[in-house]
Amino acid sequence: MAIATNKSEEEVVGGINLYYGIAPMQVVAINPTLDELNSLGVNTKRDPEYAIELSGEKYTKLSFWVRHTSPDITTRVEILMKDTPRTSKDGSKFMWVNNRGQITWCEDNPSSKYDWFKAEGERKAYSGEDVLLNFIKAWGNVSSNGDCYLETIDKIVKGDVTELKKLVEALQDNRVRILLGVKDGKYQQTYTKHFGRLKPQRNDMFTKELNSDYGGFNSAYPEDLRLAPYTEKLVAPSEVATVDDSDDWVL
Repeated sequence: MAIATNKSEEEVVGGINLYYGIAPMQVVAINPTLDELNSLGVNTKRDPEYAIELSGEKYTKLSFWVRHTSPDITTRVEILMKDTPRTSKDGSKFMWVNNRGQITWCEDNPSSKYDWFKAEGERKAYSGEDVLLNFIKAWGNVSSNGDCYLETIDKIVKGDVTELKKLVEALQDNRVRILLGVKDGKYQQTYTKHFGRLKPQRNDMFTKELNSDYGGFNSAYPEDLRLAPYTEKLVAPSEVATVDDSDDWVL
């Protein structure tokens, strides 16, 4: 008889290791092809689709693949963008951006109303552009006085991510702190309403956003936000705002 037995307490059948908490992540790809995904160790046989339709509306999906070592974690940050300006629910205001990557809501020309909002590059923002800019500012460690704008944003919202691919190459040594969560006990998720820098490490900013009216994270995460393997014994805090279904991005 030859039976390779193990103690019942030992885990010998492979599975997906899930983690939650804040992790410094390297961006390794943006909207990769099937071959590129496989080279990253992502086992999939289906070609990824980045032009999608939700509730009759067409969106471009930006999938930033990110990686952490020790422990080994590979996952993605997804941002949905739409080729139209983002408006408030009642249609009375637009979201605005400028070349500094500043973001605000206003009826028209915020630089004429707010002293802090710079006029250079002032324009209406695309749906999802605020999430993209906040991600880039943290990832690129952009200073408060530094420029942060994409020259080909009109193409990016239509699916041409050439400029973003160049950014992945240019920032290959940078890291962005991302809050990981686990949904339904089996799906690795990433929080996209706040991204952190390596320095300073402001976990309190994650907590502040998580507790805001529209900052909820519909996934389990540790209360202290420290990176750890996921276990069902550790669950998300009970006082967490729900996710606003009207958001222009999903994960």
